[in-house]
Amino acid sequence: MKANNAETPDSSNGSDIFKWIVTFGLLAAAVVGNYLYGEMSVVIRAAGVVVLIAAALGVSATTTKGKAAIVFARESRMEVRKVVWPTRQETMQTTLIVLAVCIVMALVLWGIDGIMVRLVALATGV
Repeated sequence: MKANNAETPDSSNGSDIFKWIVTFGLLAAAVVGNYLYGEMSVVIRAAGVVVLIAAALGVSATTTKGKAAIVFARESRMEVRKVVWPTRQETMQTTLIVLAVCIVMALVLWGIDGIMVRLVALATGV
């Protein structure tokens, strides 16, 4: 991944601020519209919400931070493709080992708890 942490001087210009205001306005319109038009069909309201969210994502993608987020997502996808995933056998073996260790630790803690309860009862005379 790129190590581009330096922000450009125009990253907070007026255009980006306006775009973020429009983005949040669209999201607010989706929430308020869904509430105000509660008597309408659910399908129509859901379609309206989806359209408004898509528009908000489209507007936010044109900002400096939106473009950086898209680049980050693409680079992350490339990194995930490089991961060597375990085979089914390795996954099953690891799962069984974790399950066995959990059971053994539960039994050990149950035994320690039983011993401590008896010690406290012996010390307090209950």
